[in-house]
Amino acid sequence: GKSILLDALGLTLGNRSDADFVAPGAARAEVIAGFEVQGGTARAWLAERELGQANTAEVLLRRTIGRDGRSRAFINGIPTTVSELRELGNLLIDIHAQHEHQSLLKLDTHRRLLDEFGAATDLAEEATALAAEHQQAAARRKALLNAAEEQSAERQLLSYQAEELETLDLHPEELASLEADQAELASAESLISAGQSVTTALAAGDPSVVDLLQRATAELSALGQPRLQGVIDLLESGRIQIDEAAGDLGRYLDSIDVNPARLREVETRLDALYSVARKHRVQADELPALHKDIARRLARLGSLEQELGGIDDNLTAIARHYARAADKLSKARKRAAKRLEKEVMRLLAELGMPATRLEVALTPRDADTPHAGGQEAVEFLIATHTGHPPRPLGRIASGGELSRISLAIQVATSETSYIPTLVFDEVDVGIGGGTAEKVGRLMRELGKKAQIICVTHLPQVAAHGHTQYQVSREADTTIRRLSEKERTAEIARMLGGKETARSAAHAREILTTAKGK
Repeated sequence: GKSILLDALGLTLGNRSDADFVAPGAARAEVIAGFEVQGGTARAWLAERELGQANTAEVLLRRTIGRDGRSRAFINGIPTTVSELRELGNLLIDIHAQHEHQSLLKLDTHRRLLDEFGAATDLAEEATALAAEHQQAAARRKALLNAAEEQSAERQLLSYQAEELETLDLHPEELASLEADQAELASAESLISAGQSVTTALAAGDPSVVDLLQRATAELSALGQPRLQGVIDLLESGRIQIDEAAGDLGRYLDSIDVNPARLREVETRLDALYSVARKHRVQADELPALHKDIARRLARLGSLEQELGGIDDNLTAIARHYARAADKLSKARKRAAKRLEKEVMRLLAELGMPATRLEVALTPRDADTPHAGGQEAVEFLIATHTGHPPRPLGRIASGGELSRISLAIQVATSETSYIPTLVFDEVDVGIGGGTAEKVGRLMRELGKKAQIICVTHLPQVAAHGHTQYQVSREADTTIRRLSEKERTAEIARMLGGKETARSAAHAREILTTAKGK
């Protein structure tokens, strides 16, 4: 029955689901676990993701599994991912058994426990933050380098275009002036010929328009008719305007320069302007605006190089700060590792494993890049026999050994660890007598700092619990809290298979001793 309970608890903590968990004939399986979270890391995690409930400390984790094996996860009724469920579960509870959800088999937990034990959490967080900052800056630098490489051809083209336009040196009003000059110079001779003909007709001919108007005015005036005075005035005004027009036309003709060399010069300049405009697929009068745009784009590409330089300086500064923090962290870890090894081995000796040795391995990392975990990897290694090399925790074959080692580590770090609930599954495998009593005593001591749930078959261990539950399985699995009287009877049964006067007396003695009475 206890395996079903632990499997169900593991599902709420993000363990892998399976369609076999669904009972025959049922559409789905559903598991709900409730936790009381007053504060600490788990509460902060919930608040950061807006998954907590402001008016209550209760947190509900729910997992449903369909007949097709698909599962859904919920935190406080809000749909979430299984990975988030697992992440929160790691902050709420730790199960110590050979094949269960156990954070002590994860290297991140080794590092966390050591840093907490050595009061180096602030240094570890500083190193983590600096490593993340360095990683972000390095990623930005890589992106800029890729952009610079991709824009290299564009930079070369823009530089060539900018140089060409600078050499062209087109002024805003120059094109209109050149086109006017070209039109005039190209038709200078025909302009002069036509202008001279008009000038002759207006004022220099025999007779000219001016002469004819002057004669008409004189003849009408000689008639002496007052009513013709208006006509006479108009004719006189026309003569004066035509005479002035002839003078203006003559002066214009005098200004016309028949200059083939200047014409060639203007046409050469216009050809150059039109050619560059065609190359850029713009009108010739748009070339000055194009020049400004190219200069702006080149300036932006130049700022990319400046930003790269700034990022390089920032990376150097971050690496320097990281090295300082990581060096302090490394020294703190080395000091804490020695103390933790000594304390865990002392506890292991009490738990009947005197030959077991803990080694906190600090393996240097590549020093070129700041790492979130510091300058060294942290791993707890265990040698269960004298002369045997230490091995990772996960390679220890015995579930009982692993549970007792986990218990020793948790007791040693209980003053600093933040995990509020610990589950020990059959920590008593392979032990008995005095060792079992010490296991129970250590668990009771650990229970002062955290909630301890222990699955045990030994009365010496069960007697140390503040509360005892009986798990039984008939048609269904049931779990029942025992009263003091029922507890005495259960301890007696665990001692001898059935309750007798002698076993009941022994049970009461064990319970009294466990409570320190």
